[in-house]
Parts: sequence; C-alpha cells; structure tokens
Amino acid sequence: MPAIAFMAGIAAGQHAESSVCWLLFSVSLVAILLLYRWPQTQSLAILFCVAALGAIRSAMVRSAHDGVSWPQGIVGFEAVIVSEVAEKPKTVAADMVIAGNGKKIKGYITKDAKSRQLTVGDRLTLCAQIDRNREWQHGTFDYRRYQEVHGFSGQTFVRSGNWQLQDRSWQGLTAWQRLRLLFLCYRHHLLERYRQMGFSDDAYAVVAAMTLGDKTAMTSELREVYAVSGASHVLALSGLHLGIVYMVLTLLVVGRRWRFVMQLLAVAGIWAFALLVGLPASVLRAAIMISAFALLSLLGRGRASLNALALAALLILTVSPDSLYDVGFQLSFAAMLAILLVQPRLQRLLSEEWLMEHRVARWAWGLTTVSVAAQMGTAPLVAYYFGRLSTWFLLTNLVVIPATTAILYLAIGALLLPLVGTVLLHVVGWLNGVLTLMATRLPLASIEGLHPSALQTAMVYVIIMCSYLIVLRYDKSV
Repeated sequence: MPAIAFMAGIAAGQHAESSVCWLLFSVSLVAILLLYRWPQTQSLAILFCVAALGAIRSAMVRSAHDGVSWPQGIVGFEAVIVSEVAEKPKTVAADMVIAGNGKKIKGYITKDAKSRQLTVGDRLTLCAQIDRNREWQHGTFDYRRYQEVHGFSGQTFVRSGNWQLQDRSWQGLTAWQRLRLLFLCYRHHLLERYRQMGFSDDAYAVVAAMTLGDKTAMTSELREVYAVSGASHVLALSGLHLGIVYMVLTLLVVGRRWRFVMQLLAVAGIWAFALLVGLPASVLRAAIMISAFALLSLLGRGRASLNALALAALLILTVSPDSLYDVGFQLSFAAMLAILLVQPRLQRLLSEEWLMEHRVARWAWGLTTVSVAAQMGTAPLVAYYFGRLSTWFLLTNLVVIPATTAILYLAIGALLLPLVGTVLLHVVGWLNGVLTLMATRLPLASIEGLHPSALQTAMVYVIIMCSYLIVLRYDKSV
C-alpha cells in the first residue's frame, strides 16, 4: 500500500504546487501524531503522508525540468559521449553530458567518416545551439516526457566542421557520472569482442541486446519480428538475466562457512552488472529484489517477494519520480506483480504430486503459468502503448526462454573462450529464423490496431484485479 500511495502522490504532484504538497504533508504528519490511539485511522494518515511525499518529490523534479534554460543561438561547449553511438540515415546520435554543469542532452552530428568513428567516453568541443526538449506527441507517445524520464535536459544538432575531438578526459563530470561511464566503456569493450567473433548484423544485435542491454544495432525489421511474435521482452534485460548472473556468481563460492561472503560478492556482482548495462528500470527492479532476497536469506527469514517488489518501486521512484511514466518501468513491475500474485494459483491447477513425477511436464507447466501471468499483467499496457497483442505468446515463450537462457550462458563462455562463439552464433541464428517464421507464417500472429484509451486500459486492470480477488476469496488452499 505505501508504494501505491507514493505512486498516487507522484501523479498528483504533476498538477499541484510545491507549497500545497508541503502543507498536506505537514497536516498528515500532525494527524499521525494525534491519532496514536486509533491505529486504523492512523494507518490512513500514514498512507496520506506517503502520498504527500510522492507529490513533493514529483513537484521538485517538475520544477527542475521547467527551470532548465539554454542560451539563445549558437554557443561553444564541451561534452562527453555517455552512450553507444547509433547511426541514423543522415546523422550519428549519442547521449552527451555537458562538462561543467552535468546536464544530459541528446546529440545529433552530421554523419561522415569522422563522426562514425566516435565512441563512448570521447570528449568533444562543439559549436551548436542547444534546444529544450521538443513538445511532440504521437498517439500515446509523449516525446518530451520520454526525454525527461531518461534524464535529458535538451538536444542539439551539430554540423560537420563544428566539432572537434579532444584528448579523452572526464573532467567536469560528477563522481557518479564517471563511475557509470567507466562501466559503459567496459561494456563497449565487450561489445567490440562480440564484433570480432564474426557475428552477422542481426546475430550481433540480438546478443548485444540480450546480454549487455545495447539495442543500437537493432534494425526496425528485426524489432518488428520480435514484437509481432511476442518475444520483445527477452531483448529487455530483466529478472531472467540477473537471475542467471546471480546463479553463476553463487556457483563460484561453495561451502556453508563462506555463505556470508558469497552472498555479499554475488550482490556486488549483480550491481556491477546493473551498472554495466546502464541501469534500466527492469534491471534496477531485479537488482533490488535479489539484494533483498540475499539479505533475508542471511537473516534466515522467508522471502517476502511482494514487499521486495514494493521496496524496489519506492527506491526507484524516490530517486526518479518520472520513472513512473516510463513504459519499461510500467511493464517490468506489471509483469512481476502478476507473476507473484497469479502464477502460484495457476501452478496449483495441476497436482503437485503428478508434476513431481513428470519433470518435463513440470518445467513446461511452470513456464506456461509464468507466461500467462506475465501476459495478464502486460497485455493491456502493450495494447495501450503499441496498439498490438501477440496471440502466440505461449508458443513463443516455450521457444525463446530456453534459447535466451542458452544464449546468456554461451555469451559468458564466448567471452572467456572465443571458440564458444561459433555455437552461440548458431543458436542466435536459429532463434531469429524461428521467430521470423512465427511472425510471418502463423495466422493472426499479432492483432493490430488496438488503441484503448487510458480509462479503458485502467478498467481492464480493474476487471483483472476483481477476478483475482474473487478467485482468492474461494481458493481454499490459501
């Protein structure tokens, strides 16, 4: 409930003055102190206080966005590239941090032989105009909101001859920006090792996205194949990927007396991987949950999954309230919430004794129930944002989940032993071929043209939640 109250406060804070939010927080705090004799009423006051804190945090961030201003006309400035450089038809695009003020902007440089050589960590002197984030909308997509959610304060277009590459230096960046940039440079090194293995463009794009979170090489055709077949989720790093990394790390230390050290090293490795892939919302959620699980296991307590998910949401939204409007954040938490709530009930539809006797059936049934639960959580959002619904998601997941697991293990092996890269290449090529067939040959692989309104989407979730509560009410096994 506190997480829900905090989210409600963030949404309300978009339309409220900061002074009003502080007044409501003060009133609710006084109410908490006065209502100590009435615990239930005091609990409501606590939730109202949490909502007021969410509104305050949202109002602060909104004020910071509105307060950003850039000089008129062309100016000279220095910036450091903090992302992989993506080639567009006429430009190369990269995320940049301006040295000195630490503001993040989206940079577009005219494409030529010189600009195509740019890479993450390069420092440039530029002469160009910096504009505020554009007010542009297409359907449910709000470009300005998208830019703000991802930390951009503006954008710039730089013509050939109006920029110069400097000696590599990260002066003028904060310690946190330097740390993230250090990990991103190491990621670039790993990506270069993938390229040296001789992967085709599509194979490299899939491996880079699945293992290191870099989607700059994904073509629109390949994205469409994964989207239509219902396999887009495996391209976004999530709990599946971090779970495999965690398992690999825990295997490195054995023995009960090293258990405490093992858990600490595994958690440190999880967060190092999160930094390596750029800290997307789904990875942050998974990293926080795995860290909570590791801590609870050291304390000898049960794993409170819903509490860990709520904790992850609170921490992410406290640092970045705008993440509430990020599609990746919404899909990640909706999928995980549905899996935690719905999947155990679906799992019990078949006898546990029978499943224990038939391990292949147990694996297939477990994968099926997780897929159905995740689809229930994300399908309304996918229809709202992307206007489509993949109908063969069960068949797709039976193919892509094992293949993704194999690709992740093989990718780790390929970085250690390049000969493994040949096997990895064949697995990725097979996966791309199967998904292409599913997207183009299966009838009604995707239902297109779905454009529910925000109210309709919310009502679908209300129906799903009411149905779940009815089942829960009559589930005698709970």
